[in-house]
Amino acid sequence: MPDDASACLTCGACCAHFRVSFPYLEAAALGLPESDLVPVSPNIVCFSGTQSHPVRCTHLDGTVGQQVSCRIYQQRPHPCREVSPGDDQCRKARAAHGLTWPPS
Repeated sequence: MPDDASACLTCGACCAHFRVSFPYLEAAALGLPESDLVPVSPNIVCFSGTQSHPVRCTHLDGTVGQQVSCRIYQQRPHPCREVSPGDDQCRKARAAHGLTWPPS
């Protein structure tokens, strides 16, 4: 499987397909703004924009499939770090946006 992380800079499909849920304590430890968090349960939050369809993380800039960036890339929580270029989650998100793997 290709692991070209630069493919993410022209993709962003995962940020516009999955709910990004993680423990509130992780959000606090990362210094994420509370205004960007939506409660899911007493101890779990998700990023604004990922809680309902159409999904688009509030931290995603750009156009999916063309050019994107994450405004909090260095602070992103574990669900964001777990998706790797070309893995099953990546391919699922890309397919939902009409994108193939590997990128053409």
